Amino acid sequence: MWPTTAEALMRSRFTAFSLKNADHLFRTWHPRTRPTDLGVDDLVTWTRLEVLGTTAGGEGDDTGTVHFRAHYRDSLGEHVLEENSSFARRAGRWLYLGPADG
Repeated sequence: MWPTTAEALMRSRFTAFSLKNADHLFRTWHPRTRPTDLGVDDLVTWTRLEVLGTTAGGEGDDTGTVHFRAHYRDSLGEHVLEENSSFARRAGRWLYLGPADG
């Protein structure tokens, strides 16, 4: 089943990064903003996701944002990626657009 909210999609994408599932990342990235290289790095271990807040992105919305912190480990140590991500519904499915403006 496809995630029904922007937050649920964010959580599924974090899991995909953790499992190195490039196919899910490709399918859930909006084609307008999707890069050629999806950035799945075998040397990175994603360890924890904190959702800090959402704006819209519910089952009845067409757009939304998710503010999160993603914790990861690589050869240089422990790190945190913080982003306020934009999502849009296309053909009834939530897709990741990229970092939100502002």
